[in-house]
Amino acid sequence: MLEAFGQTDVGRRRKLNEDNFLVDTEANLFAVCDGMGGHNAGEVASKLAIETLGAFIRRSHKEKEITWPYGLDVNLSFDGNRIKTAIKLANKKVFKAADNRDDYTGMGTTAVASIVNEDLLTVGSAGDSRCYVLSGGKLVQVTRDDSWVSAAWAEGILNAQEIERHPLRNVITKAVGAKEDIEIDVVERKLSTGDLVLICSDGLHSMISDEKIQDALVPVPASLEEGVAKLIAAANDAGGKDNVSVVLVRYTE
Repeated sequence: MLEAFGQTDVGRRRKLNEDNFLVDTEANLFAVCDGMGGHNAGEVASKLAIETLGAFIRRSHKEKEITWPYGLDVNLSFDGNRIKTAIKLANKKVFKAADNRDDYTGMGTTAVASIVNEDLLTVGSAGDSRCYVLSGGKLVQVTRDDSWVSAAWAEGILNAQEIERHPLRNVITKAVGAKEDIEIDVVERKLSTGDLVLICSDGLHSMISDEKIQDALVPVPASLEEGVAKLIAAANDAGGKDNVSVVLVRYTE
């Protein structure tokens, strides 16, 4: 059984909220997109991506025979292929929209999308929006950031302390809509009863550490609404420099 709740907040510093999120318990789809671009283009990009993601996942959930425009990856599960295809379709949609209007030039969005099918979590991502799992009181990051500092850390150029204060820490290396094609990382993880799945924009994890995120969720709040509210409040109390979006999903057998 699944229960889920999501919320987005403009934060303390921004006038416009360029985040969008999706909670669809019928298709078991949960997603966050964090847009970027001039004027309102970031909000347009994230909204287009969420709409396109949702449309394909719902269609592939209900229809037995669908078209796979990018083919099927034999190394991925059915849900992994659904997530990968949905994000690639979103990339095509945002890229075309940006190409057709001068004021949308350069717009793009991060994307993190997950399907929970029974006890299996399938996640695809691009950018630095994240998916975590809280299991047994321990918070684990499931996705990998597509960012300059993350790549530098992986190569041993930066350590964890340097990442937190590096001037390029907000520079991402992959975004939906930035290029005509995009490669998607897909990961899967088994869930245990009581596990929480957390999906968020960097407006959360750039403001408070993973340790503080874990502290806000342990012990597990009485309701998911309370948990989401605690996390958003913590990000805003820490400065609220960006829009913040949080989706919590609870799995029980």
